[in-house]
Amino acid sequence: MTGRNQTTVSEFLLLGLPIESEHQNLFYALFLAMYVTTVLGNLLILVLICLDPHLHTPMYLFLSNLSFSDLCFSSVTMPKLLQDMQSRDPSIPYAGCLTQMYFFLFFADLEDFLLVAMAYDRYVAICFPLHYTAIMGPRLCLFLVVLPWILTTFHAMLHTLLMARLHFCEDNVIPHFFCDSSALLKLSCSDTRVNELVIFFVGGLIIVIPFLLIIMSYARIVSSILKVPSAKGICKAFSTCGSHLTVVSLFYGTIIGLYLCPSANNSAVKETVMSMMYTVVAPMLNPFIYSLRNKDMKGALRRVFCKKKNAFSL
Repeated sequence: MTGRNQTTVSEFLLLGLPIESEHQNLFYALFLAMYVTTVLGNLLILVLICLDPHLHTPMYLFLSNLSFSDLCFSSVTMPKLLQDMQSRDPSIPYAGCLTQMYFFLFFADLEDFLLVAMAYDRYVAICFPLHYTAIMGPRLCLFLVVLPWILTTFHAMLHTLLMARLHFCEDNVIPHFFCDSSALLKLSCSDTRVNELVIFFVGGLIIVIPFLLIIMSYARIVSSILKVPSAKGICKAFSTCGSHLTVVSLFYGTIIGLYLCPSANNSAVKETVMSMMYTVVAPMLNPFIYSLRNKDMKGALRRVFCKKKNAFSL
């Protein structure tokens, strides 16, 4: 590293996605449609939960926070990606890159913790249905929402400050569509061992502990279901939890594969595609696989629209 030119960079160049020029417009339209779907789907969930008193329950409190997190998480990377695909100017200022990295980590971590809160909520609802209201009281729900916001603030700030102390030399090309921390570390001409240790230990805890807590919650749920061999009860429980497990698998599977178990054979193209799965695809699918097919959400949609229709008819 010492042999590199020590000129400090003022901006980075994002290579973006490995798309051939003749297919650029097609993929631009596809990603724009995906982003609009993400925004509208998550906004619809937020509006319904706010307007319908029937959805003012712990489960939908966590879901509203998850939808807000998904909305912001996608907005951290997608607008810049779409802009770069149209303008052909892939540059991003140094400060803008660190800002994007901070909010990327913040909302990724927030989703991480919110999935744990939702798993615990399902665990209490299925394993202790008679005590659900007493256990999931307002104070505990507030704690399970506020704590993730506090933890993610400090964790994202820690990585951003550690990145800000590094020096970047002549090489300023990031082989990604956003300012990924691992890609930035490869460009630095400083000693990155501290950053790598923090990513491995602190980042590992942020990912592994919530993932294990979710697995434990669903192991207890499955054990509880099998103790009462009712076909109707089993179908209802797995219907409730199946969508959550789909979100968890999509989110954690790609993150663990990318950051905790990276393969030496992983190319920049493969890592970019895997990143698309949890930064673009997961936030878009969450409204569909987690709530818009839910009976409570469908009922809320009917009630809100009927109320608006009646208000206009008066």
